[in-house]
Amino acid sequence: MFAYGRVASPTRDRSILLVVLGAAAIVAWIALLAWEASPYGRFLHHEGGGAALPLEAALFALGWALMIVAMMLPTSIPLVATFAVMTRSRPERRSLITLVVAGYVVVWSAFGLGAWVLDRGIHAGVDAVPWLAAHPQVIVATILLIAGSWQFSSLKYRCLDECRSPLGFVVGHWRGDRPRREALLLGVAHGAFCVGCCWSLMLLMFGLGLGSLLWMLGLGAIMAIEKNASWGRRIGRPLGVLLVVAAVAAVAA
Repeated sequence: MFAYGRVASPTRDRSILLVVLGAAAIVAWIALLAWEASPYGRFLHHEGGGAALPLEAALFALGWALMIVAMMLPTSIPLVATFAVMTRSRPERRSLITLVVAGYVVVWSAFGLGAWVLDRGIHAGVDAVPWLAAHPQVIVATILLIAGSWQFSSLKYRCLDECRSPLGFVVGHWRGDRPRREALLLGVAHGAFCVGCCWSLMLLMFGLGLGSLLWMLGLGAIMAIEKNASWGRRIGRPLGVLLVVAAVAAVAA
């Protein structure tokens, strides 16, 4: 990808790409840690920071994008690396890889903003219904139950299978006739399937807050295993059982 000579090694190119993507994730983690420790750390959390609504939305979107780069981009390294190999002979390969990553992040950012709007509506409902304000565990339990139930959905596993086959996915979405457009749409399509298999776990971030970096690391590890480990598909249903049990425990508590 980033080699300038005519005889650059594919292994070397792949190593450089992995370093670049890994560095981007590390920088995102550092930025989130610094943000959380700053006086503006409250804007990382979904409960609001007391600023004007457009500013809160913009800051949340920025924090969410950083979280996607930190948590989700590493889970998509196999696909990006596969695409890099397939486009290695193209002079514009770096911009094509950038477009794949951009399409992926845009889809996840759109999901984050949609979830934020829904969360604002839930907060308005809590403010309007005193019983909900007095029983916040009901909302937490509902989020856990939704996340746990999705782990048993056949649609989740269809999306997961798409994410677990990077070569087949790239071959199915890349012709190279309109390279920039196809690269962007490939990233968008991959992001859509990734949202399809992981949205319920990401929804947990709205119960935990974006500032819960330890939980972010744990959830990121789970999703990386699901998408990339040979045995990752098998952890979905046991995780669903655990989340449903946690929902019941939250209500009982």
